[in-house]
Order: sequence, then C-alpha cells, then structure tokens
Amino acid sequence: MGNSVLQQLIDRGPVMRTVSLPRGRQSLHTMPTSTGYEIRTDSSYDWDGRKRGQTPFTVLQHTIGGAGNLRYENRSYRIRAGDTLLLLVPHNHRYWLEEDGRWEFFWISMNGEEALRIHRAILAVTGPILKLQPETIEHLADCSLRLISGGETPGRASAIAYEAAMALYDDVFGSHPVLSEEYRRMQHVIDHILANLEKPLPVEELAGVSGLSRAHFSRIFAASEGMPPAEFVLQKRLQRAVKLLTKTADLPVKEVAIMSGFEDPNYFAKVFRRVFGASPTEFRTTGMYASVAANGHRPSESVTTLAAACD
Repeated sequence: MGNSVLQQLIDRGPVMRTVSLPRGRQSLHTMPTSTGYEIRTDSSYDWDGRKRGQTPFTVLQHTIGGAGNLRYENRSYRIRAGDTLLLLVPHNHRYWLEEDGRWEFFWISMNGEEALRIHRAILAVTGPILKLQPETIEHLADCSLRLISGGETPGRASAIAYEAAMALYDDVFGSHPVLSEEYRRMQHVIDHILANLEKPLPVEELAGVSGLSRAHFSRIFAASEGMPPAEFVLQKRLQRAVKLLTKTADLPVKEVAIMSGFEDPNYFAKVFRRVFGASPTEFRTTGMYASVAANGHRPSESVTTLAAACD
C-alpha cells in the first residue's frame, strides 16, 4: 500500500468516531453516523440486522485482511480481503466473526433519504458483496480518515458522506452504462408522475414511459426510489393533498381530492384518515398540518398496504 490513504488510516491504529447532529438541527439527506478502522479477533463481533433499531441506516465496510461471515436473506457468504460489504438496516441479515478468526476492516455508516436511495439502487444490482476498484477504496478510506480527524461541521460531514456515496455509485454504475441509463429513465418517469398526478397512473403506463417491461420497470423503480411505483404515486398524491388543504383554505375537499388524483372523494377521505389519523376537513381545521410540516410524513398505517388499491 505504500503511502496510500488506506495505509495512513491503518497506521493510526484501531479507531472509531461517532458523528451526530446537535439536537434541533434539520435532518440532512446524507449524513455519516459512524466510521473507523478495526481489527477484530473474537466471536463477540456479531451483528443482526433485525436487532439494531428501527431507524434506517447503511453500513459500508471494506475488508483489508482476514475474513468474516455474512448470512443475507438465507444465503451464506464468506467476506475476504478485497471484498466490500454493503448493507441496509433494519434488514434480514447477520454478519459475524467466528471463534479464533481475524477480521480487519474500515467502515462508514450513514443515514438520510439520499444515502438510502443510492445504496438501495446499488444493492439491487450488485447484492451485498462488492468488488471495488483500488482508487474507489482509496477514496472511501480518505472520506473515513477525514471524518475520523473530526472538526467537521454538520454540513461538511454530510458532504463527505455524500462524496463517499457518489464514489461508490460511480464505481458500480460507471462501468454499467446500460444500468445507468435505466436509472436515468426513472427520473423521466418521476417527472411524468408529478406532471400528471390528477390523472390515472397505472403501472402499465409508467412502464411504457420508461420503455421497459412492467416487471423490469417495477424492480428498477423500487430499487431506485425505495418503494413500489404505486406506493410512490400514492405518497405524492397525499403530499399534494396536504399542500392544497393548507394553502387553499377555500378549496372544497372534493376539489382537493380530484386535483390530487382521487376520483372518489369518499375513498380519498378514507385513505387520508388512515394515513394521517384525521379526515381532510379535520386536518385542515385543527391545524394538524403544522405538525406534519414540522415532523414530516409519518403515517399511522403503512402506505404500502393502501397503494395496492391503486396498482
């Protein structure tokens, strides 16, 4: 490794840094949560992806030496030197070190909508074990080293995490122009959805806009956006409804429903209540929208279930 950045990281010795935003700060779309370099030699190193809380985050971990084990969706892997592990949490996986084993690695964990979106897109193509270019490993090590050094403001820390995510993205998709084109098509589909929310948007139509088969489109869209197309459409319709209810006080709820893509006002009211815990009228008159604006969209029932009716 010579004078590489990775060697500089190793020379510092085992180290870990947790990165956190001060309370009250707005969430950032990509934010590092922890990073470091470790050499583990005992079986106490054991992580279950279903038992690490419900707040989503990602783990990007590169193996420098030794080896570890991964059980991912009922399939077993041996993670060796040169392999990079990419995982989302919570998820059905477990990675661990066996008795008398040795595992040397560095990692960057991050959260935020954009980090999750990018990593889901990569996982859909590569699976959890990546073979990255040496220059990408150097770039990721440099990001980790800068975060470990500390002194970064939340904005600069976020920029470093995003830089790491983009380095990973370029490594994976830069050598897959066809796949890269497919993900660009998804942005065209999203633009079509946002421009036509008041109209029916069946998955067949969206697949046609993308130029892909329905099955292939649905898989690529879910990987890119983290949810099926029907769920995405329903969420965008509800977001528009909230905006209309809060910005146009004199607009009848029936018109809000139609302008948001719900042909049946009764169905709109039913879906709205199940997601927000109040009817559209109650939502408007009680000022619940202020809470939604402050805390984000936190449905009382998964939108995925409701989206099935829109598919």
